[in-house]
Amino acid sequence: MKLTEPTLLLDEEKARNNIAVMADKARKLGVELHPHFKTHQSQAVGGWFAEEGIKAITVSSLRMASYFADDGWEEITVAFPVNVLRKDIIKDLSKRIRLNLYINNLESAQYLEKHLKRPVGVFTEIDTGYHRSGIPYQADEEISRLLSFFKHAEHLQFQGIYAHAGHSYHVQGKEAVSKIHRETAGRLNEVRNKFEADFGPIKVSLGDTPSCSLADDFSDVDIIRPGNYVFYDLVQAQIGACTTEEIAVCMASPIVEKHSDRGEVIIHGGAVHFSKDTLAEGEQKMYGKVVPLHNEGWGEPLEGCYVKSLSQEHGVVKLSETVMKQIKVGDWIGILPVHSCLTADLMRSYCTLGGQVLRCMP
Repeated sequence: MKLTEPTLLLDEEKARNNIAVMADKARKLGVELHPHFKTHQSQAVGGWFAEEGIKAITVSSLRMASYFADDGWEEITVAFPVNVLRKDIIKDLSKRIRLNLYINNLESAQYLEKHLKRPVGVFTEIDTGYHRSGIPYQADEEISRLLSFFKHAEHLQFQGIYAHAGHSYHVQGKEAVSKIHRETAGRLNEVRNKFEADFGPIKVSLGDTPSCSLADDFSDVDIIRPGNYVFYDLVQAQIGACTTEEIAVCMASPIVEKHSDRGEVIIHGGAVHFSKDTLAEGEQKMYGKVVPLHNEGWGEPLEGCYVKSLSQEHGVVKLSETVMKQIKVGDWIGILPVHSCLTADLMRSYCTLGGQVLRCMP
């Protein structure tokens, strides 16, 4: 394939294997897998999940739900606190698919019950320790008021509770991640046990990739919604959720300047391609790791080679003395992304190793 500008390469074999491993794990542990499609945002990649028997998916916006509904997905959960100002697209989607929404407050519930004409499923997000969104798991009165409203609502069909344990991204190793997973599942089940007798069956759902990749016990969980695992990235590798060999995307960037005196090159590849998410190793902050590109894809990270800084279009890459001697202006280098979700969102397309271009949601 002939590349001329920054291109996000996709190793289809690695991605398909990541998809298959998680699907097999869910089957063996008896938990439903409703993967989050916010990472890849591609109908073509979504088809690889369907081939593994996935029937229901999760997305991060109503627009994304519409995009995947157009591709034939029939059950979609929008894993973001509902924006009632988008009631018209909610109405449209409720006619086409089994739509599930996150409703975390009584105001949103009352508004949608008044304006919707068809039923939608509802999950309520519970804050189990991440402190981003959702109702604190100890807030019994607030949870009870909301569930009481759902119990008598005509259009809002309560399904269960959900938590995103985003703080699992701040630890490393299976033991530390599994501890957060056990705490998250335990707190969700505290809520379930308090309210199930009065409000009927309550499904428990969670969705962070580190927990879903590393934890072994999902006996108290009904649904998992990981997303990043389709590609993985350097953050997941640092946590221990994957190896660098399992990272399925790599940015190919052209070298436009070489500065041998400081051991650096300038690449066309900046914040508009990678985002400005960083990874820290010791005292060193980096925006990506350099890997060698070859005809079959890319290799393992090169020692001492990393993206040092980013501006809008520029990337400053620190290289080892050995690599500096081998490269020249016009060459290509590969960069493993710190955060594959944001990199994919910015790039909007992939080039497979076979040269096929796969588009993302427009």
